Amino acid sequence: METKMDGSLSSKDLASIEDEEVLNKMLDTATDFEERRIIRAALRDLLKKKREKREQERGSRQQDLSKAGGAARASMNQQPTTQKSTTQQSPSSSTSFNKTSSRASTAVASSHKCPSAAPNAKNVKQMLLDWCRAKTEPYEGVDIQNFSSSWKDGIAFCALVHRFFPDAFEYSILNPNKPRDNFQLAFSTAEKMAGCPPLLDADDLVRMQEPDWKCVYTYIQEFYRCLVEKGLVKTKKRP
Repeated sequence: METKMDGSLSSKDLASIEDEEVLNKMLDTATDFEERRIIRAALRDLLKKKREKREQERGSRQQDLSKAGGAARASMNQQPTTQKSTTQQSPSSSTSFNKTSSRASTAVASSHKCPSAAPNAKNVKQMLLDWCRAKTEPYEGVDIQNFSSSWKDGIAFCALVHRFFPDAFEYSILNPNKPRDNFQLAFSTAEKMAGCPPLLDADDLVRMQEPDWKCVYTYIQEFYRCLVEKGLVKTKKRP
C-alpha cells in the first residue's frame, strides 16, 4: 500500500522525479513529518541512482581507454624508429606558475586569520549547526555533528553547496578520499554561484588533522549571509 501525500503524490510518484531541485524544494515546503520522510527517502534514492549510473559510465570509459591504449601500443611497436622529444618550460608558463604560487601563499596566510567566535554567540552557533544538519540530511556520507571533524573530508561543504545549487556539479561522483578536490570544488562553486569569498584554503585544510572550528564556523556564516542576500534563504534572524 503506497503512502499518499496530500492525497496526490505517493512514494511511487516521487520515485519518478529525477530532478534534485524539485525534491529539494518539496522538502523545504513540506511540514508533515511523514511527508518529509518520504521526500528524503526519494532524494537519497535519486542520488544513489545517479552515483551508480556515473560509476557504470566511468567503467565503460575505462574499458574503452584500455582498448584504445592497447591498439596504440601495438601500432607504436610496429614503427621502426621513435622520435625523441624534449619539453622546455616557456617563460609564459613560468610566469603563470609564479602567479599561482603567490596567490596560494596569500590564501594560506589569510586562512590562519580566523576571527574568534563571540562569547554570546553560543545560541547562534547551535542554530547554524542545526541548519547545516537539516540541509545536508538527505546526502549520503554526511553527518554534521560539529564545525570541525565533520567537515574534514570536504564532503559536508560540497553537500551544503549542492543543496542550493544542484546543477553546479555532480554530487554522486565525489570521493571522500580526495578532500583537497572536494574543498576546492565547494569553495569555488560557492564563490561563483553565491558570491561567497574563499575564506578557507584547501591546501591549508588538508594539512590539518581537523579543521579549526572557528574558521569553518566563520565560513559557514558568510555562506549563509550570501544566500540570504540572494533570497535563497528567508529568515528573520541571521546566524
